[in-house]
Amino acid sequence: MIQKFEFLETEIKGLFEITPFNSEDIRGCFTKDYSREIFEQHGIKHELDEIFYSTSKKGVIRGLHFQRVKEQAKLVRCISGHIFDVVVDLRMDSPTFKKWHGFELNGENRKEILIPVGCAHGFLALDLATVSYKCSACFDAEYDDGIKWNDPDIAIDWELERIGGADKVILSQKDSELQSFKEFTKKYDAYERRNGNAY
Repeated sequence: MIQKFEFLETEIKGLFEITPFNSEDIRGCFTKDYSREIFEQHGIKHELDEIFYSTSKKGVIRGLHFQRVKEQAKLVRCISGHIFDVVVDLRMDSPTFKKWHGFELNGENRKEILIPVGCAHGFLALDLATVSYKCSACFDAEYDDGIKWNDPDIAIDWELERIGGADKVILSQKDSELQSFKEFTKKYDAYERRNGNAY
């Protein structure tokens, strides 16, 4: 069975849910999750500068992360396991500013998402999960930033009952100390006044 690439744009401009090329036979499967040529045929330009992977235990939340400068568009796929993936639009001039969109990504459906610059990204591991990130710019610790996963102004429904409740959430110290959405917007406004451009 052969599944060709499919691209579905969400209500958040530039945020795509993508079904990659997959060919299955008696041996197993062969998956192609990125092709510059095919992406460009669908009006999507995604250059690759860096690829990395994370492995997370059930209950881990990573995020919500973004890079203030040298912003990264990310092509994210759950290679094995199962995650609930979330993207938040942080572009103040966007009609979907502050809205979030959730996705079911797992090793069986092989779906991936293309996250545009100006959005924050995070996920909840619903079981042991390995996730790949194909990024359009390199990670830069100086501009690494984020917003708390459970910020009340964004109000993401993480469906925590799927891991046994909020007390089962596992966070890094860094993620537990991220700023609030209100703090982010104050910082953004101050930067705009000084520089007249992005974050």
